[in-house]
Amino acid sequence: MLQYNGQYGEFGGSYIPPVLEEQLNKLAAFFDSHVQKEEFQKEFIAILKHYVGRPSPLYYAKNLSEHVGSKIYLKREDLNHTGSHKINNCIGQILLAKQMGATEIIAETG
Repeated sequence: MLQYNGQYGEFGGSYIPPVLEEQLNKLAAFFDSHVQKEEFQKEFIAILKHYVGRPSPLYYAKNLSEHVGSKIYLKREDLNHTGSHKINNCIGQILLAKQMGATEIIAETG
């Protein structure tokens, strides 16, 4: 299991309401036991390729590179079918939820 105690160094941390703690612990345990499995990775990569449009292309920013005197490449996440990088995370979350047998999902819209 991932080693995480809810703290971010010596300053601050996170709070989980007690009502959610059991479900989030189950989610963390399931994630740790499934995320590296070959079948999970294959399905995840296939969805990203065929639905999201990955891998995202790199674009050489010629004018910007010349302006700053260094080669600058932009990773074009804006070319994903949703126009954003956010879909990458959503696909992983929903795939994990599907494999857990979840029938209801609570999502944020960013």
